Amino acid sequence: MRYVILRDDDTNALTPVRCLERLYRPFLDHGMAVNLSVIPRVRLDATSPDGSPEQFLFARGTPSGSSVPIGDNEELSSYLHGNPGFHIVQHGFDHSAFEFDSGDADDVRARLELGTDLLMDAGFPRPQTFVAPHDTFSRVSLAEAAKRFRVISTGWFELARLPLPWWPRYALKKIAGDQHWQIGRTVLLSHPGCLLSYHRPYQTMLREVRRAVENQALTVLVTHWWEYFCDGVPNEGFIQTLHELASWFAGQAGLKVISFDALPDGDVPLS
Repeated sequence: MRYVILRDDDTNALTPVRCLERLYRPFLDHGMAVNLSVIPRVRLDATSPDGSPEQFLFARGTPSGSSVPIGDNEELSSYLHGNPGFHIVQHGFDHSAFEFDSGDADDVRARLELGTDLLMDAGFPRPQTFVAPHDTFSRVSLAEAAKRFRVISTGWFELARLPLPWWPRYALKKIAGDQHWQIGRTVLLSHPGCLLSYHRPYQTMLREVRRAVENQALTVLVTHWWEYFCDGVPNEGFIQTLHELASWFAGQAGLKVISFDALPDGDVPLS
């Protein structure tokens, strides 16, 4: 059996329900888990690493404050509660650029704990998985996240950014060639880059995804809902490609699309 975790980043209080429904209805109808990395309190002036405004803010209109908690969007919260195929992952705190590339332990702890509180205040279960904005961690933030979450999902792990006690286990992972590993109770998952992205050609996208899935026991696929709706306009070709992927998943008898939460409780292989 092979396993896939579909991770969609950047859902926030400004995300239109219509976008998530359009993208993921085929997955939900097939009983597949969709893991949404939710920003607990999104900054309305959030910027990407190059300093440009984050594109997931296209629906903000004229902002009346500096940030908005996820619970303020009652329509979105109700929609997510009404569709249990969506699984909520904590995505940073307010999506400040590289907010978890920090050596300030007090600030890191505050962002982790306040973010969790905001998700729970919106009626979601305590999140068990953490994703840092831009997949960027410091040594301090990795250590603090591992104390609070059972799964950390990121693009890669760098020795210089790992807590020193993790180094021996990391060395064993590298020698074994494992993609995923574990420290104590915390599962550490890497992904093969954003294979589902508007930066990649649609003609070869499904082939690349299939290759990744077929070559690993467990694959984390990362995408971003807003890339399918640049400036709010549906990218029909990209959306069709995503839906074709759902159909392919549904036709694979030896493949299961699961939530992050299934990892600590099941016998899913990590290598």
